[in-house]
Amino acid sequence: MTDLLIIGAGPAGARAALRAKACGLSVLLVDENPDAGGQVWRPLPNTFSRRTDAPASAEAQDGDALRRELRQAGIECRFGHKVWNIGSDLRTDVIGPEGSVSWRPKAVLVATGTTERVVPFPGWTLPGVIGLAAATILLKSQNLLPGRRTVVAGSGPLLLAVANGILKAGGEVAAVVDLASRGEWVGTLPSLLGRPDLVRQGAAWQWKLRAAGVPVYYRHAIRSVSQVDEGFAIRIGRVDAAGAPVEAPLVELYADAVAVGNGLVPGTDVTRLLRARHRFEGRLGGWIARSDEGGRTSVPGLYIAGDGAGIAGAAAAGAHGEIAALACALDLGTIDQVAYVRERAPLVAQWTRSARFGRAMAGLMALRGGSVEGIAPETIVCRCEDVTRAEVDAAVRDGARDVNQLKAWTRCGMGPCQGRTCGDVAGALVALQAGSREAAGCFTGRAPLRPVSLAEVAGPYTYADIPIPKAAPL
Repeated sequence: MTDLLIIGAGPAGARAALRAKACGLSVLLVDENPDAGGQVWRPLPNTFSRRTDAPASAEAQDGDALRRELRQAGIECRFGHKVWNIGSDLRTDVIGPEGSVSWRPKAVLVATGTTERVVPFPGWTLPGVIGLAAATILLKSQNLLPGRRTVVAGSGPLLLAVANGILKAGGEVAAVVDLASRGEWVGTLPSLLGRPDLVRQGAAWQWKLRAAGVPVYYRHAIRSVSQVDEGFAIRIGRVDAAGAPVEAPLVELYADAVAVGNGLVPGTDVTRLLRARHRFEGRLGGWIARSDEGGRTSVPGLYIAGDGAGIAGAAAAGAHGEIAALACALDLGTIDQVAYVRERAPLVAQWTRSARFGRAMAGLMALRGGSVEGIAPETIVCRCEDVTRAEVDAAVRDGARDVNQLKAWTRCGMGPCQGRTCGDVAGALVALQAGSREAAGCFTGRAPLRPVSLAEVAGPYTYADIPIPKAAPL
């Protein structure tokens, strides 16, 4: 029997696997991507190879080093596998290239990271309008531009990262549209104490944008995107500190691609499915499972680590994963209390240093109430089921008391993404009338956690394989 099954092979899950293995646990690491690294250290697709004349970035080198370490440690990894269900006894059902497989580990560690949040606006569902996270996947793992000329919009450090990635790859950035003000960025500087590398990187990104003549619109947001010939007309306008639209002349930009993102939402699919206790922490990304200092949730044997437990950044996620792995090793008896305390102390110090910056960025990316209030009635909120803001408001006025009633009445959150894309904004809209995010609640976790076909679940069979009971005697 496997001691510990880890879901997610990003910084938190991979470091947890290495620490758990070192503590004497048998470990199984599962991820739906083709290799370890997560969003931050995303590997090249299996059919791609890096040009020998192109130096690897620091992130690519870190990702390669992590993947080498996992291989050298001999950890059992199942990449390209989707976890679609987990039972109350921690039986984990997975779909992989060879079909369906199940494990019943002693413990499960959830390190599933985050989902990108986009505050909807008219035109956000058009082809060519993508998330900042999607843009980083194109740039990092496939060396592809989102478009020849791109508007980069939203909030948080990904704005600068994506804009500079586009310039580095030879593309053109029409503008950077930042929900935050210059003052808010300056306010994060104390969090950079002890991280001169991030100061240098941020300064270099800013300099490259200025050198390229890229206009930066602080305290602005996209009002609408509409198709014009082979590109887009992007209308942006000023917003106040809460993100609400301000009456002022709009600026119109033209581009053939838009990359937009309004922060990150912790991945709670598994913890909600298993009915762990949750709490709402807006500055940490939204709903997160309640956990103790070791990542233990209210469900016996279920642990969480990394940004899924509250956004703190990739550097902090790795340390948090190792802390959770130590707690699991202590609980399963492969290390004693003395070893636990000794090994945990330096990891907590590392997490504290790293999380200071990550938490400052999480606050900068937190969902702003004015942004939600400013969503136009005709704007699609749930893109899977084409549910508009007007339909959400009408359902709440008619008596839908929380997001799960909203889901039942409108199908909001009932599509293939299971509410990962729309859930946070839908909850904020319900909260406008329900009174609070706690009153609005969060979508109940349901299986399948990821879209799977009946053929994948059932596996190969013919009607001859179906057992037919004997006829009952007359």
